[in-house]
Amino acid sequence: MEWLSQPGFWPALAAIFVINLVLSGDNAIVIALAARSLPQRLQRLAILWGTVGAVGARVVLTLSVVWLLDVPGLRSVGALLLAWIAFRLLTGDGSGGHKVATAATVAGAIRTIVIADVVMGLDNVLGVAAAARGSVLLVVLGLATSIPIVVWGSRLILKWMEQLPWLLYVGGAVLAWTAGSMLTEEPFLSELFSEHPALSAAIQAALLLGIPGFAWLRNRRPALQSQWR
Repeated sequence: MEWLSQPGFWPALAAIFVINLVLSGDNAIVIALAARSLPQRLQRLAILWGTVGAVGARVVLTLSVVWLLDVPGLRSVGALLLAWIAFRLLTGDGSGGHKVATAATVAGAIRTIVIADVVMGLDNVLGVAAAARGSVLLVVLGLATSIPIVVWGSRLILKWMEQLPWLLYVGGAVLAWTAGSMLTEEPFLSELFSEHPALSAAIQAALLLGIPGFAWLRNRRPALQSQWR
């Protein structure tokens, strides 16, 4: 149980939980759409096993990403991509509609759920892999929390987001902080950041404050423009 007392374990697990919380809404909608044609008594079965299968696929993909992030240069690319995901999450860019084929059988629904989740789950996979910082245990524990979030908490999450919009900005800030951590931990930039620790802190602060700030200004732009007319 020594891993429980390791520095950074609980903050990383909390970050993964928040990432799952804010990024699982779309996946919950996909699951509901895939199972909507089944009889009600079979919907819960399809949703449960479809979610378990989707999370299993995510574990494999996330562990692959964890390994790839150790390749010099890819951590920086991942950081920039995660920063863009955070901005898109806060501004709603590219959200689009959910085009998911319905299934007439439990097996068909499970297959549809797993495939759709893998296709749509890049943001979640990248966010969890970055926050886990190479820990397989954190990957498994973090993704395991997404099962109850998706199966039982999706409607509650959406209701919270509607009533408390600032919760979305908290999630975006966690993603921005994770992106900053990825960038400052890039292997081929380690010498630069070790010689200039203030630069590392400045990058973290710029992403943590800048992404939610620019997103807030963009979201407020229509209202501000109407005031000046």
